[in-house]
Amino acid sequence: MDQEAVTTEALTEIALGSFAWVQAFFGSFMRPWNAYQLAITLGVFLAAYLLARFVKPRMHDWMRTREGWPKWRMRVLVVVHRRLQMTFFVLLIWAVVLVMREVTWPSRSYILGIIANLATAWLFIAVATRLIKNTLVRSVVRYGAWIWVTLSITGLADEAQTLLESAALNIGESRLSLWLIIQAIVLLAALLTFARIVSGSTAATIRKNDDISPSMQVLAIKFLQVALYGAAFFLGLRIVGFDLTGLAFLSGAIGLGVGFGLQKVVSNLLSGVIILIDKSIKPGDVISLGDTFGWINALGARYVSVVTRDGREYLIPNEDLITGQVVNWSHSNEYVRLDIYFGTAYDDDPHKVREIAINAAKSVDRVLSFKPPVCHIVGFGDSSVDYILRFWIRDPTAGLTNIRGNVYLALWDAFQENNISIPFPQREVKVLEGSTLATNGPAD
Repeated sequence: MDQEAVTTEALTEIALGSFAWVQAFFGSFMRPWNAYQLAITLGVFLAAYLLARFVKPRMHDWMRTREGWPKWRMRVLVVVHRRLQMTFFVLLIWAVVLVMREVTWPSRSYILGIIANLATAWLFIAVATRLIKNTLVRSVVRYGAWIWVTLSITGLADEAQTLLESAALNIGESRLSLWLIIQAIVLLAALLTFARIVSGSTAATIRKNDDISPSMQVLAIKFLQVALYGAAFFLGLRIVGFDLTGLAFLSGAIGLGVGFGLQKVVSNLLSGVIILIDKSIKPGDVISLGDTFGWINALGARYVSVVTRDGREYLIPNEDLITGQVVNWSHSNEYVRLDIYFGTAYDDDPHKVREIAINAAKSVDRVLSFKPPVCHIVGFGDSSVDYILRFWIRDPTAGLTNIRGNVYLALWDAFQENNISIPFPQREVKVLEGSTLATNGPAD
């Protein structure tokens, strides 16, 4: 009850003080020079508006001719183009303030100085928050910073801080105030943005290093991201004075309760780490899992992206790659052996057939010559002599069905040129002695 009385008294004092300040602030507008300063501000704003209307289309046309410029430079130009009116206003208002401070008393440019400081701070915040990609976080940080800068410049920061600190919730020995929450949000957003920039630039450097294998590149980038974001989160909470002991206890309790419901997620995360460490698959490998055949496009924290020949992208959970039987066509090397089966008639010389088949396979572009094809008889069928033709390729990502089809076409052409026949099943019907073959002729 005493705490509530103290809080109510503090809020009353803050409200009365703020009302008195607002009354004095707007009452000062009745003075002639203060009214003149407001009129000058409106004139500067109109001049900035007209200047921006004149420069914007010309700047836009000039930007369209800068096609060869780096992306970061074009992004800076886009930000400047969008904030051109505010930029002109800041430049003009500061020029007016500097001139008035030289030719007249400082009190006659006091309001103009406040407006110039506010406009400069707002412009800086608007440009700086463009680095935050998340739209919600960017809006929260931007408007929060605008409000706090406005209160600081106008001299209301202490009263607002006292008001926010009075709105608090006591949890055991910890006191969670609205001021602490706002500090944590702003600071965490800034630190996480900085961590994202650092991780992005470092990841680009790691990807350019050819001495590091693709799987180790992915592992190093993900480890760096986890370390930077984790450090930013806990450092931000520590700076604002949040009790991490209570957070550890709370996270442990939540983790115990939620862990049972996130077993698959955790399993996929750990499976992803195992895949990256043992290098069983890596970006660019050609794999087949069940009916899915394609190449690894990306290794994610929870899944692996596999792109098939028809353009479909399958997101396969990491756990399936650990527990299932995966065929990695390019695990230890990039060479892949393919087999095709065919048969010829019994009247054809098998030695000649083998020679013709090998030469036909060698004539196909993608078939490797330094690992020459081989052909063997695998059986004597009902209607044909059965063969297997084996050949090697080194680019499975270019497709397997198409290369098999090209080899079959080469076999067909070679057999046609050398009069080798490909038989089809035949059946012989014998009429036993004493039986009658009945035919159904047309009715008379």
